[in-house]
Amino acid sequence: MPELTELTAVRLVEGFRKGEFSPVEATRAALERAERIQPEVNAFVRLLADEALARARESADRWRRGEPYGPVDGVPVTVKDILLLRGAPTLRGSKTISEEGSWDEDAPAVARLREQGAVFLGKTTTPEFGWKGVTDSPLSGATRNPYDTSRTAGGSSGGSAAAVALGAGPLSLGTDGGGSVRIPAAFCGVFALKPTYGRVPLYPASAFGTLSHVGPMTRDAADAALLLDVIAAPDARDWSALGPAGASFTDALAGGVRGLRVAYSPSFGGQVAVAPAVAAAVRRAVEGLARLGAYVEETDPDFTDPVDAFHTLWFSGAARVTQHFGPRQRESLDPGLREICASGARRSALDYLAAVDVRMELGRRMGRFHESYDLLVTPTLPITAFEAGIEVPKGSGYRRWTGWTPFTYPFNMTQQPAATVPVGADGAGLPVGMQIVAARHRDDLVLRAAHALYEAGVAASFAFPSFTSSGS
Repeated sequence: MPELTELTAVRLVEGFRKGEFSPVEATRAALERAERIQPEVNAFVRLLADEALARARESADRWRRGEPYGPVDGVPVTVKDILLLRGAPTLRGSKTISEEGSWDEDAPAVARLREQGAVFLGKTTTPEFGWKGVTDSPLSGATRNPYDTSRTAGGSSGGSAAAVALGAGPLSLGTDGGGSVRIPAAFCGVFALKPTYGRVPLYPASAFGTLSHVGPMTRDAADAALLLDVIAAPDARDWSALGPAGASFTDALAGGVRGLRVAYSPSFGGQVAVAPAVAAAVRRAVEGLARLGAYVEETDPDFTDPVDAFHTLWFSGAARVTQHFGPRQRESLDPGLREICASGARRSALDYLAAVDVRMELGRRMGRFHESYDLLVTPTLPITAFEAGIEVPKGSGYRRWTGWTPFTYPFNMTQQPAATVPVGADGAGLPVGMQIVAARHRDDLVLRAAHALYEAGVAASFAFPSFTSSGS
C-alpha cells in the first residue's frame, strides 16, 4: 500500500471504515510530512500539531464505535490563512494584523468541516490579503514549487497547493478571486475547483466582493466532490450564499462525458500566447475527452480580454482593505499591493460601475455561449511555474500578475464554476493544467468531466513528487 500521505481522502475514509489504519496514524503521517517539507517549500504559516492529534484521537474513537460524524471524519485538512479557523490567528499574510485576540470563530466552510470531524493540520500561506497570483508576503516569505523549489507555487492559495501536492493533508480550503485556487493547483500538479459563486458561503465578506469564491484543493476530482458535499451548505452569515445544493456532488461524478458538447479554446482566439509544451499537453487531454465520447469543437467564447474592468474591481477592493491604514502600516505592505491600492483609490464610483457593466455583458455572453456548449476547455495558464519571489516572469513585459493569468479571472467576473486538472508536464518536469468551465450552477458537470479524465488516466499523468528536506 502507498504511504498514508499519498492516499486520497476517499481512500483514507475507506481505510478508517475497514480498520486498516486510524485517523491518528493518518494525522501523524501528514504532520511529519508537513514538518519535513516546511524548510524548503514554506507552505505553512503555522502547524497545529497538538490540536490536530487531539481531534484525530477523538475521530479514531468514533470510527471504532462505528459512529463517524460525517464523510470526512478524521481526514487531515489544511486551511488557507485568509479563512478563519477557531483557535488560530488569521493574519492574511500581513504584518498589519495582530496575533492577539480570541480568534473564536470559524469561517463557514471551516465550521462545516469541524462539525463533521475533520482534522485541521494548520494554516497555509498566502500573499498579503490574497492580492496576487503568486504566494510571497512580507509576513512569511515565498512559497515554493514542489517540483522545483527555485520556482513559485503560484497563488494566492500557494501554500494549500504545495501542501496537497506533497502529501501534507489530502484536502485544503483555498480562496479564488481571480484564479487563486486554479493558478497554484496548475503549477503544483493538483486539482482545484472554483465553485459557482455562493455555492460555498464566505464570511467575513471579502473586500473583493462577489469576485471571491471558496473552493476545494485536492488530489483529484473525487476528493473535491467529497469536500464540496461538506462545505456547500448554507450559512446565515453570508447573505449572498446559495441555497442547499439539492444533490450530492459525489453522486454526480458518474456518467462520464459521452455526449457532452465541449468547446476547446486553445488561446481565446489568438489573444493569448501559450507556451508550446502547455498547448501540446492540453491538446492531448482534449483529444482524451473526444475519445471518451464528448463532442469537441475548437471554438472561442465571444469576448475580448476584460482585464481593465477586472483591475478596476480588484484594485478598488484592495484599496478598501487598506483604507483605514496609517502611514506606518502602509509602509509595511507588499510594495506591489501598495501600488494597486493607490491605483484603486483613484478610481471613481462611475469607474467601478462601468467595470460592473463590462462584467454583466461578459456574463450575458457566457450565458449564451453555454446554450450551445456544456463545457469550455482552455489551458489553465499559458506558462508553467517561474522563479519564486517575483510577481511576473522575468523578461515577460507584464506589469501585474493578470498578464500571465488571462484564462482564469474572466470566470470570476462571470461567477462560473471552473476547475483545473493536471494533464502533463513540460520538458523541465513542471506541471501543466487544463481548465474546465461550465455554466453557473453546473459544478456537477465540471466535476464529472474532470473525474472522467482521472478515471481514464488522462489526468494526473505525472508522479507524486519525491521530496526530501534538502530539496526536490
